[in-house]
Amino acid sequence: MTEGRHVLILVENLPVPFDRRVWQEARTLLDAGYAVSVICPAAKGHLKAYEFLDGVHIYRHPLREARSARGYLREYATALFHQLRLSFRVRRRQRIDVIQACNPPDLMFLIALVHKLLFGTRFVFDHHDLCPELYVAKFDRKDIGYRAMRMFERLTFRSADASIATNEIFRELAISRGGMSPNRVFMVKSYPEAEKFRRTEAEPRLVALGKHLIGYVGIMGPQDGVDALVRAMAELQACGRDDIHCVIIGEGPELPRLRELAAALGLDGSITFTGYLRGAPLLSHLSSLSVGVIPDAPNEFNDKLSMNKVFEYMMLGLPIVQFNLLQASRDAGDAALVAAEHSPKALAEAIASLVDDPDRRRRMGTFGFETAQREFRWSVEQANYLAAYRAVLRQETTSDDQPAYRSGASPEARLRLLSSRQSGKGSE
Repeated sequence: MTEGRHVLILVENLPVPFDRRVWQEARTLLDAGYAVSVICPAAKGHLKAYEFLDGVHIYRHPLREARSARGYLREYATALFHQLRLSFRVRRRQRIDVIQACNPPDLMFLIALVHKLLFGTRFVFDHHDLCPELYVAKFDRKDIGYRAMRMFERLTFRSADASIATNEIFRELAISRGGMSPNRVFMVKSYPEAEKFRRTEAEPRLVALGKHLIGYVGIMGPQDGVDALVRAMAELQACGRDDIHCVIIGEGPELPRLRELAAALGLDGSITFTGYLRGAPLLSHLSSLSVGVIPDAPNEFNDKLSMNKVFEYMMLGLPIVQFNLLQASRDAGDAALVAAEHSPKALAEAIASLVDDPDRRRRMGTFGFETAQREFRWSVEQANYLAAYRAVLRQETTSDDQPAYRSGASPEARLRLLSSRQSGKGSE
């Protein structure tokens, strides 16, 4: 079934192969016999407009990250223009059988819809983030922008032939809020590949500091709460805890402000900002840590996320300190210590208590590592991922009596069928 099939993956917020999940998915499709192309932004050291990397065609477009609601409108409009332009460039090279859109934002269904109506291309929605909740987390309001996010989310689900959820909460939301049939929603968790993500020799420059090392890895946006970690380090310093050093790994729009905050708080000697790391340097830095920190604030957005850093810390046997986050607590279990409240002071107290209790750190790290070895199987997630593609590419009538799109149907017929699906009515 996969012979000659071609999948185009759309990503707006991160470049490939920087986006680990998308790169894993692309390689999974390639290994299963699909041809794979990716359209993504040029950023984070991946700046070539076109690259053929490990069998995957990667097309990159310019993008400037926004910092305001109006800026996001410009960012998304620019991205949609480039994605549509490049999608037709990809199609000129090879027919596209499936378009997979990885949110945010929930606007890329428009690109898929054009190809669906004109050419019968199927659409898989890879649901990474909850865009309505993300809007509230960034701007702290439920205004017309929030209502627009809800509308775009509904249209994305209604347009999709299948949806891929990162955890159980996302799956239930796809069904309840998105109106998708349960047999069209496939859960694929974002586990690293165990053979490539394991503890290595610690980074010598960090070990040479002779301190307890705690750290954070990930993107740094307004919703990620890394400023709480910086302020927690100030709390620790105020208590005379100069035996603790913090390593912050990653990039994002908040990084310049975080550097300025650390300097203003007199933390230049207590925090190391490494910038973006990958491969061996990333693993050596993470392997130097005694504690992994998740400073994301409890809110409607973060409560529902399965965070990559939870899985990564656990796979390396790192005990975790975090705030009271619903899904992260479920994923981490006894590998995590939850701060008493959402404040820098409470985060600092939790970090200090774990640093001062090596036996507890060892128990928590062992629990996380053993859980990861037992349950974090990318091979299982690969099978679930490929099942979604088998479902959308099969030629039979789907189980909810909606005929699958066929490339021979006219655009008018496909438009009538899509309209009937969005209204909840059956159609032939």
